[in-house]
Amino acid sequence: MKIVTFGEIMLRLQPYGYKRIMQAEAFEAVFGGGEANVSVSLAQMGADTAFITRLPENVIADKCLKELRGWGVDTSRILRGGSRMGIYFCEKGEGVRASNVIYDRAHSAISEITPDMLDVDKALEGAGWLHFTGITPALSESAALTTLKLVSAAKEKGMRVSCDLNYRAKLWSRERAREVMSELLRYVDVLISNEEDCKDVLGLSAEGSDITGGHLSAQAYADLGAKVRKMFPSIEYVAFTLRESLSASVNNWSALLCGDNLTAVSKKYRLEIVDRVGGGDSFGAGLIFALSSGKRGEEAINFAVAASALKHTVEGDFNVASLKEIEKLMGGDASGRVQR
Repeated sequence: MKIVTFGEIMLRLQPYGYKRIMQAEAFEAVFGGGEANVSVSLAQMGADTAFITRLPENVIADKCLKELRGWGVDTSRILRGGSRMGIYFCEKGEGVRASNVIYDRAHSAISEITPDMLDVDKALEGAGWLHFTGITPALSESAALTTLKLVSAAKEKGMRVSCDLNYRAKLWSRERAREVMSELLRYVDVLISNEEDCKDVLGLSAEGSDITGGHLSAQAYADLGAKVRKMFPSIEYVAFTLRESLSASVNNWSALLCGDNLTAVSKKYRLEIVDRVGGGDSFGAGLIFALSSGKRGEEAINFAVAASALKHTVEGDFNVASLKEIEKLMGGDASGRVQR
C-alpha cells in the first residue's frame, strides 16, 4: 500500500549541542516537518511512501528534495512555485530548561497553495492511505481549503485517512482550529492526539490526569477517546500519546489506542532524550505502518510506541530507525548494548 502525506517541510536551524540561541555563532541546518517526518519514518520501515508539498524553485529546496529522496521518499508529487521555504529555529532543552522553537514561515510556498494547484487524482494515484496534521490547514485559509479538497477526494477513492491534531497556538486560535478541524475530521479514520491538543482543538479533556505533574490516567484517556469517537462517528481509532515530562531530558513515554470494544495500553519507556522534536510524528508513522500491515490492538500500539521511543534517541526531525530495530525494542531488548 502506498502511503501519501501532505504538509510543510521546513529548514531547521539549531545551535550546535545544547547552546542557547543567544550563545550561537553558527547553526546546524537540517530539514523537518510533521508530515515529511512521517514519510521518512515510514520509508525506513520499508513502506512505499510519497510526500506532497509545495517548494520554491531554488537550491535550498533542491537540497531538501535530494534529502527526502535519499531517505527513500517519493518526491514526484511535490509542486514547485512560490518564493521561499519556511524556517524554524530550535533550541534544545536540557534538565529543567525547556526546548524552544521559533518559526519564520510566513509566506512560505506551501502556505500560498490553492486548491486549483493540486491535481488530486495525480496526487493520490495508487495510494491507499493519506496522512495530514492540524499544522497544514493552520498555515492559511487556502491551505485549509486545499487540505479539505485532498481528504475529501481520498475518502471518495476509498482510502484510509489519518490525522495528527498537532495544535499550534502560534499559527491560529483555538476557535479557528475547532471550526476547521471539525470539518476535516469528518473524513478521518484514525486520529492521533495528546490531551493538550484534544482540549485546545475539540474542547475535551482527560479528567483525572495532570500533564505538568506527570500523572496520566489510562481510564481517563479511554473515556476521552470514546467522547471523540462519539463526536466524529467516522473515526475508527483514536490514539493518544502519553508523555510524562519529568524534565526536558527525562520523560516516561507510552500510548493508548481506543476503538470499538478496544482499549489497548502500551508498554511504558523511560526516555533519556537526545532530541524530542519529531517524537509524535514517529509515533504516527509507527501506528500507520502497524495498522496498514494488519496489526491491531496492543501489537499496533506497542509497535508505534517502540518506534517513537527510538526517535527520541536520534538527532534531527527524522526517525531513521529500521523495522528490525523497532521490532527488537518492541520485543523487550532495551539494553543498549553495542551491536557487533
